[in-house]
Amino acid sequence: MAPENANRFMFKRISFALAFGGIALAANLVRKQNIQEPPVPPLTEPASAPFADSIGARGIVEGVEENVRIAPAAAGLVAAVQVKVGDEVTAGQVLFEQDARDADAQIAVQEANVASIQSGIKEAEVALADRQDQWSRVVQLGENRVVSVDEKQRTLFALRAAATRVDSRKSELAAAVAQLGRAQVQRELLVVRAPRLGTVLQVNVRTGEYVVPSALETALLLGRTDAFQLRADVDEDNAPRVKSGCEAVAFIKGSRHDPVPLRFVRIEPYILPKRSLTGESGERVDTRVLQVIFQFDRTGVPVYVGQQMDVFLSAQ
Repeated sequence: MAPENANRFMFKRISFALAFGGIALAANLVRKQNIQEPPVPPLTEPASAPFADSIGARGIVEGVEENVRIAPAAAGLVAAVQVKVGDEVTAGQVLFEQDARDADAQIAVQEANVASIQSGIKEAEVALADRQDQWSRVVQLGENRVVSVDEKQRTLFALRAAATRVDSRKSELAAAVAQLGRAQVQRELLVVRAPRLGTVLQVNVRTGEYVVPSALETALLLGRTDAFQLRADVDEDNAPRVKSGCEAVAFIKGSRHDPVPLRFVRIEPYILPKRSLTGESGERVDTRVLQVIFQFDRTGVPVYVGQQMDVFLSAQ
């Protein structure tokens, strides 16, 4: 066989072998893709529904009667913080105090103003008494026609002016007393007190910090921890299935052990936008939720305020 023919023959054999090998690899790849891999077992078994017809929800643990977010009534420098996390407080107990030097100075100014006006009232009353005495003398002399009509009228007008000055000073005193009361109220507002009994759950202020009234930043968080309530968020798609007085049970998030029985309290009448995202597949950010409130007692299950729980409601 000629060398050219031999080389051509060898090239055809190699091409055929490569094509056959490619077909074999493709067939093997298709076979592997059709093999069903066994599912990977989860690290922990998810909570299972305890009811034949149930509604799943995500719940947030709160203190009974709901938590109270406490903020200062006015902006200012924190002078002293009187509580720490975990303290039990009663209604009216001081939580923290703000710098009150300017407020004390305002009170001192208003007290001095009140005292000055009170002295002015006494002076005006003395002048009024003098005018009343002069008027009495003019009336007596007028009967004998000793004084003229013009002098009599002048004395009367002076008496009325003196009486008006007394009334004016008394009005000024009332305004000054009101200003003093306002200054004292502003001073009292710098002392932040507990609105009710409970446990201090968070303290986000420190001595020396400047605080402002804000709905986004909570100075202190107060709540009761002797009993808990659960705020369950039910997707609006399942809202019509929720019944008043329904049974419910909760589990620690991601666990199917140690169920916590719940007592129905109420259904919030307003469906609001969902605020917390769980990261689960298929979850929409534009979902609105119906909030259902439950209560439960302390059990052996460790539960903390602010903790998320898996909730199942009976739809029967």
